[in-house]
Formats: sequence, structure tokens, C-alpha cells
Amino acid sequence: MQETRLDTVRIRAARRAIDPVFLDTPLYRCEALEPGLGCTVSIELETANPVRSFKARGTEVVASLLAGSASRAAVCASSGNLGQALAWSGRGRGLDVTVVASRSATRAKLDRIRALDAGLELVDGDHEMARERAAAIARYDGIRLVEDSLDIETCEGAATIGLELVDTAPSFDTVLIALGGGALATGVGHVLKALAPEVEVICLQPLGAPALTHSWRQRRVVTAHSTDTIADGVAGRYPIPAVLNDLLLVADDAVLVQEASITAGMRMLLDHAGLVVEPSAALGIAAILEDRDRFAGRHVVTIVCGSNVDVDTYHRWVGAAPAHRS
Repeated sequence: MQETRLDTVRIRAARRAIDPVFLDTPLYRCEALEPGLGCTVSIELETANPVRSFKARGTEVVASLLAGSASRAAVCASSGNLGQALAWSGRGRGLDVTVVASRSATRAKLDRIRALDAGLELVDGDHEMARERAAAIARYDGIRLVEDSLDIETCEGAATIGLELVDTAPSFDTVLIALGGGALATGVGHVLKALAPEVEVICLQPLGAPALTHSWRQRRVVTAHSTDTIADGVAGRYPIPAVLNDLLLVADDAVLVQEASITAGMRMLLDHAGLVVEPSAALGIAAILEDRDRFAGRHVVTIVCGSNVDVDTYHRWVGAAPAHRS
């Protein structure tokens, strides 16, 4: 395997820095989903923790390093999940955390950031505008800017999921991973290519937010002028070159899925698995729905990466989607 920025030794060490409440999340075969999907399906449930997403694996590593530094303050831009995770990790270590988010971000996520005692600044525009403002705060105040996917700690924290997959589910042959900034995909992908290279790593984005997928396909950074998707957690417009370089080494495919398939996947996870998930977490099911023949007969692991949703909006989404029943 060619070398990515990630290091398997550091990934194993990251487990010691991460609060055990975020480790060894449930991984189980969900037989109720299988008749409608035509393949064996296992769920890696990264929502069964205090911040209801995988992001705290990375922020725990970041916060553990900051706790021993002279500057005990950090700022990040977030559509919600990274902000919650950094707020949780920072609060536990006495750090001063500021989160910058778009005013259009999911209200439930913003309320949770406030509840975790982080400072919250809202900006007009999308996530990219929030990133610019967070960078300006970091420069002005001289504090740590936490950049999801660019900061190697966020990737290697997420990569601990890969260690758990390899250790507990040796029979799977495909992993479906939501592709946003790239920390989850490059982290898990690195571990799988190092320790289980026969497993196919497939990354997923919405058709309305395709920048990193187009970049992977063209092997160069491709930006997007705008995004149009309900999956706000994976709606970036400007791929990070270093992340793309890693992704090119670990991803076997990058697939775009339609909005209708995302809502159908959310509905299936509710109906057949009893899981309320945010749109990004349903991308794996959406991909199978759109290409059942590709996955027929396989054992697929899909990483359910987040469940922070506004309840009213969630009901509108799943109410509008047809249920896929066996």
C-alpha cells in the first residue's frame, strides 16, 4: 500500500486518548433490512454515544493534545456534528471552545452546541463562509483552528472505527462510507487497506454535493459553486488537496446518490432497524437501493455516522419517502 498521511501505529495509540464511551460502538447484522436490499447488511452504529456521531473520536484526540499545551482554546467551523463533538471534548478537559456555524444549520445541532457550554457564532452563507470566519478568529486570537479532515487527528480518530471493524466483523467484503470532508473515509479506508485489503471501500456523496467525488474521479481538486442536498453533514464545496491525495489511495469507488434515495434510506432505517438518522447516515442504504445488482450476495457494512436531526424536519423527510418493504 502506498503511504497516506495516516499512520496505523498512531491510530492504535489514538484509542488510548479517546473516552471509552465513544469506542467499540455497536456493530451488528440487521437481517430486517436484507429482504429489501438483496444483500447481507451489517450496521456500524456511530450514533450510540453522547454526541450522536463519530466526530468525537477525532475531537478527543485533538482535545487531549490541547489539554497539555499552553493555549487551551480552540475554534472550529461546523454544520453541527464536529461542533458538538469539540464542545463535548473541550468541556471535559477545561478548554475554551468556539464554534462557527451557518445560520441555516440544523437548529437541533446548534442548540446542543450551546448546551455543551461552547461559544457559538453564526454567520450568513454556507459552511465555507463559516470556515473563513473560524480561520479569522484563530488568527486574531492566536488559538488552535480545528479543521476537520485536514487535521490528521480527526482522520486518525475516525480511523479507530476501522480497527473495530477489522477486529469484530471479519466476514464482510464491502464498506459503505459517507464522504464529506473526508476524515471518516480516509481514516477507515486507510485501516482497511492496511489490514483487510480485500475489502472494497466505497465512498458516498449526494448528487447535490459532489465536489469530492468529482475530485476523486478526475484525480484533481474540483470545487462546486453551490450545494443542494438535505445531507448538510457532507455538503462541502472545496475539497482539501491533502485529503484528496489520501482518498485516492484508499477508496475503490466514489458514488453519487439521489435525494429521493437518501430519504428512502432514512425511512428504511426507521422502519426496519428502529433508527432515527440524519441524511448523511443513510447514504449507504441509498447506494444499495440505487444499485441492488452491484451488491447482490455481498456482506456490506454501512457506517451509520450521525443522528442529529430536527424532529419536525425529519418527519417531513421520512413521511414523504415511500417505504421499501420486503
